[in-house]
Amino acid sequence: MNARCLILDIGGVLELTPPTGWLARWDERLGLPQGTADGRLADVWEAGEVGTIAENEVREQVAARLGLGPVDTESFMADLWGEYLGTPNTELIDYVATLRPRCRLGILSNSFVGARELETAAYGFDRLVDEIVYSHETGVRKPDPKTFALTCERLQVWPGDCLFVDDFAPHIKAARAAGMQAHLFEDNAGTVARIAAHLDPTVSV
Repeated sequence: MNARCLILDIGGVLELTPPTGWLARWDERLGLPQGTADGRLADVWEAGEVGTIAENEVREQVAARLGLGPVDTESFMADLWGEYLGTPNTELIDYVATLRPRCRLGILSNSFVGARELETAAYGFDRLVDEIVYSHETGVRKPDPKTFALTCERLQVWPGDCLFVDDFAPHIKAARAAGMQAHLFEDNAGTVARIAAHLDPTVSV
């Protein structure tokens, strides 16, 4: 286990996912006080992140808790995934695609049940990297140190050889505590420069 390694988050890094306000629109549509739909489904969101609920059960809970029929339930789920998937960060994705011969590549994502199938179909992340570690499949979320250890184990790399890129500062802190190098994503230019420096220590950032 001596290969250089790059591990990336998805939402906010490989996918651009600005808030769309979809839940607020559903509250308005259903005549509910703002925040009601999110509150009623809070435990469903949490269960979906760690895979203790199936995708069909998510739909059933959405329908039951918001009083939606089949058509509206599918519309609600489409809005959920519309924000979740966002749009591809094409510039960064294209850069990462050039790195495979030079290092091990992985994804570590706090995800939601159903994400692998939809992100594979939309963006082909399974072809971009060597391993994808989704929280809804492992039952462990960042910043739990176990999720960083599991990712390194699957990639067959040492933590110290890894650069982890995420857009959430507490996850960066946790990755460093787990022995990784880490970079807080703010823009593509700074991130590409940091990755280049990780792969070639003679490059200055």
